[in-house]
Amino acid sequence: MCGIVGYVGDRDATRIVFDGLKRLEYRGYDSAGLALLGDGRVEVRRSAGKLGELERVLAHEPPRGNVGLGHTRWATHGKPSEVNAHPHLDCRGEIVVVHNGIVENYVELRQRLRDSGHVFRSETDTEVIVHLVEEYCSDGTGLEEGARRALRELKGNHAIVLMSLREPDRLVAARLGSAGGVTIGLGVGESFVASDLPAILDHTRTMVFLDDRELAVISREGFRSSRLDGTPTQKTPTVVNWDPVSAAKGGYRHFMLKEIFEQPRAVADTIRGRVRQDPGSIEFEDVPWTDAEWRKFRRVVIVGCGTAWHAGLIAKFMFEDLARIPVDVDYADEFRYRNAIADPETLFVAVTQSGETVDVLVSMAEARDRGAKVLSVVNAIGSQAARTADGVIYTRAGPEIGVASTKAFTSHVTALYLLALRMAQARGALPIDQMSIAIQRLIELPHRLSDLVNRDQGYEDLANRYFKCRNFLFLGRGINYPIALEGALKLKEISYIHAEGYPAGEMKHGPIALIDEEMPVLAIAVRDRVYEKTLNNVAQVKSRGGVLIGLGTDGDEALPGLSDHLLVVPETSEHLTPVLTAVPLQLLAYHIADRRGCDVDQPRNLAKSVTVE
Repeated sequence: MCGIVGYVGDRDATRIVFDGLKRLEYRGYDSAGLALLGDGRVEVRRSAGKLGELERVLAHEPPRGNVGLGHTRWATHGKPSEVNAHPHLDCRGEIVVVHNGIVENYVELRQRLRDSGHVFRSETDTEVIVHLVEEYCSDGTGLEEGARRALRELKGNHAIVLMSLREPDRLVAARLGSAGGVTIGLGVGESFVASDLPAILDHTRTMVFLDDRELAVISREGFRSSRLDGTPTQKTPTVVNWDPVSAAKGGYRHFMLKEIFEQPRAVADTIRGRVRQDPGSIEFEDVPWTDAEWRKFRRVVIVGCGTAWHAGLIAKFMFEDLARIPVDVDYADEFRYRNAIADPETLFVAVTQSGETVDVLVSMAEARDRGAKVLSVVNAIGSQAARTADGVIYTRAGPEIGVASTKAFTSHVTALYLLALRMAQARGALPIDQMSIAIQRLIELPHRLSDLVNRDQGYEDLANRYFKCRNFLFLGRGINYPIALEGALKLKEISYIHAEGYPAGEMKHGPIALIDEEMPVLAIAVRDRVYEKTLNNVAQVKSRGGVLIGLGTDGDEALPGLSDHLLVVPETSEHLTPVLTAVPLQLLAYHIADRRGCDVDQPRNLAKSVTVE
């Protein structure tokens, strides 16, 4: 959740670090700070609140230096405040730390260090790290070795970057477990470190990604890496092709709106190079299994959190319909704490935008320990979920800055559809003519999306009408039931309106008691195998005086007569309808939140990448 940026070079570190933190605002935070090495001293600037507050501090007291660290903090131990904001310093004000994660044994470490004479200035668990490093460096030991010794004592998952006034030409970075990424960027005569790619994409695209229990010393000349026990490691830099311009708003009012409109391109990029039309087939560049290996799977388990879990629910319909294989879908944070069943005949699919969500990473490890093959469907290049899986399907959606997922969600659903077709292909579950039709519909999907996002369907008028509502109900059936869940999630996370998603057929078993003229009901009723059943449920809403927003298919003649307001999507195959039906719900949530004056891109209490439990 927190963001880290570091720089060592010959340029002014303040602007580089601060601009990098701005690129990471989507991760969620409640305080921020930076520290620079310059003129023989450490200069620290911190503030509670958003980066605008820190910017005012920097304007009043501009620090100077060519080596620096910055951090945006999401409070876990200690309230959001200037004193609890990172970076933190040792007793002498010489060693500096920024940190993502939770020091699980910080109470005992803090007491031990206090007993040794260390003075703590904050309420945070992070501060024990810098004092522990100070302890090990007190006999003249260098920062690298002092950090190595200190980090061996920490329990939990951590991403840590350190610098020292005694060694002002370097940074020391380390990754322990699954607390988020540590990415090193390599330039000419300068180097960078960050918790996520967008922070440093303006400066370099040559990246190195640290693995679990790996430490790196970063200097102007580059880096060297080793295991925490001191064993050297060899890291091959990766050239990342994301364009830094794509992380800018590009004229849109909010990143979320920009990313909604980027979905035709994002879905096209997810598909590109993976389909063959004659004969119809699917191939993945980073999944090394033969048809025989695919056929060994007798069961699929999909895990994710939030929106990624909804994508998994949609995939269940796809896999069971197309590949005729049983599928279980689980929240990652539930899977990891129950005695789940997985074995060598299980395909375990981890769905994650960031590839750094701790619950997903731990679930992947649990599944592998039980003998399952692990496949990740992930957007972030070089993330831990991608590197530690047996196979990976990158969605290629590009940086998603808005906390509420849009293009990452539809790209996930598209990638999972490709995966379902690949399994159907290996199992012989889909005749070749049906495979060709399925692929043709998939190839047409970006065009359908482009048509949809550019339609004027009166979202602003709907927002003006309903932005004061306190409750919303979303209904769907079959493969679009998870879209009802997703629509409700989008509305509540960015507008703070209470919203619930339900299977339409389940409405009569409780939620129907809530229906009145003050609670809008949005019903997804596209033409599919449960269309008539859904219309019956819609009629029940109207007969009880409910206000209905219908979401149907172009040319529908029945739904308009039942709806107070109508939204429509182009026709496509039933399995691909969720990619389309998600879009009007994204736009409706966006316009309602904007009308309410909410912070659309950074909703309160939420973060893009959840790296703590």
